[in-house]
Amino acid sequence: MNWLDKLSRRQMIKLMGATGAGAFLLTQMGQYADAQDIPIPDSGATLPTDDVTLRWVDSGDQKAVFFKAYFDAYQAAHPNIKVAYDPLPWNEIAQVVPLGIRNGTAHDVFQLPLSVSGAQAVSEGWVQPLDDVIPNIEEWKAKFPAGVFLPGITDFDGKTYSLPFTSAKRYGTHLLYNKEMLAEAGYDPESEPLTWSTFRDAAKTITEQGNGAYYGFIMGGNQINRWADIVRNLARMAGAVGGGGAQVTADIDFRTGEYQFNSEEYIGAVELLLQLRDDGSVFPGVLSINAPQARAFMPQGAAGMIMQGPWNIPQWERENPEFDFGIASGPVPDDGDVWPLTISEGGANGLWIFEGSPNAAVAGDIFHYLGTVEGQTQWANLVGAADAPILPEAIANADLSPRAAQALNMFNEQIRVGPNPVVRNPDIVQVTLELRAPEPTFPQVVQGLYAGELEDVAAQMNDLQDRYTAELERAIEAANAKGASVTRDDWVFPNWDPRADYGASDYEDL
Repeated sequence: MNWLDKLSRRQMIKLMGATGAGAFLLTQMGQYADAQDIPIPDSGATLPTDDVTLRWVDSGDQKAVFFKAYFDAYQAAHPNIKVAYDPLPWNEIAQVVPLGIRNGTAHDVFQLPLSVSGAQAVSEGWVQPLDDVIPNIEEWKAKFPAGVFLPGITDFDGKTYSLPFTSAKRYGTHLLYNKEMLAEAGYDPESEPLTWSTFRDAAKTITEQGNGAYYGFIMGGNQINRWADIVRNLARMAGAVGGGGAQVTADIDFRTGEYQFNSEEYIGAVELLLQLRDDGSVFPGVLSINAPQARAFMPQGAAGMIMQGPWNIPQWERENPEFDFGIASGPVPDDGDVWPLTISEGGANGLWIFEGSPNAAVAGDIFHYLGTVEGQTQWANLVGAADAPILPEAIANADLSPRAAQALNMFNEQIRVGPNPVVRNPDIVQVTLELRAPEPTFPQVVQGLYAGELEDVAAQMNDLQDRYTAELERAIEAANAKGASVTRDDWVFPNWDPRADYGASDYEDL
């Protein structure tokens, strides 16, 4: 029986999206756990007494599990305050947020599109500081781990603009797999991580066993960032060490200060994706589905493997308890020399308040709760390892499933904190204001190669290297012309050991 034959019309609507990806996520919201009894403390904020509606948009996934429950409790505690919550995939955030800014109708609270830096949002007047809306903000910030609030990342001109309320110590391309399919193919990734070669062989074997009913590998190929995420992390674990995250740090080897796009590892990672395609091992139509849709196909038996993040774990455990899945490292290099992944200091899932928001006090009250041990523990209990809380006490207090605990342990083993050029030289903030990703961007190039719209991987990656380097140099020159003092050497950290955490003493030793 073909996997499509197993799905009802209702399931297909959920999977493919009746009116687009937004409808898909809103449908999924109906399956989330009922709101828990979440206490709503008094932060000391001065809240409105008239009827108001706070509008909030983020990228959903497991964040929506928490926020649906929390907003229900918040509205019960404050009957005059309604929360209109929109969990959207990143593709739609990239359209909705800038359009709302231009029209003056933006959500009160939003995540920034992946292509927009915090520096851009501040300089262009998209967002407002949190200093006057979060009660006792300095005392509140002091309870966060060191390195969460950083100049040029969350703080600008001495004010705090963003709340990163989850830990950055995770990665979104580890392996999640159907245990039965992998066992039938002869592999156990939890006991022995798949290498690039065995990953390809497993995908091919699963596809052959499926005989059209299921495939070896699936991804959300119309969600553009997934192409960069997968290639970058495959390459970094194979030795192309470098930063992730913001464009000003991503894909740069901090030992040399140079981009890694034309490295053997990046080129090899792109070619691996093309090999999977040419083997026929990839779920058909990946170019037309987003990451949440790809995730939803896995419990339906459509594919054996997906490279995504820990946010899948609680959703599958809750909504598909019969689905026997495993989690393991992303594919590692064939030579066995596995390098850790590098993250910068700071947190993840940064939230921002619209400059024109009439409900900033309400947003500040909610932000305050998200930064308390109580709020973080509630977060961890509902979200698990999907987005680990940023306060360590909350992880200790939380009731995590065995898979969630396994994921957190894996991240501790595979992830190290690397240098952050912005911490070294705050003037780099001015570079981020100038920097624009040259099109076609890194993920667009990878997607274009996979789709057959571009040819010659090495040539395309060399061109990418040249264009990104030229743009960085142009942005540095433009920033210096406006009073900054930045050189390419600010991206070079000769004392960086990629296999160890880079700490405050390392900056002092430069």
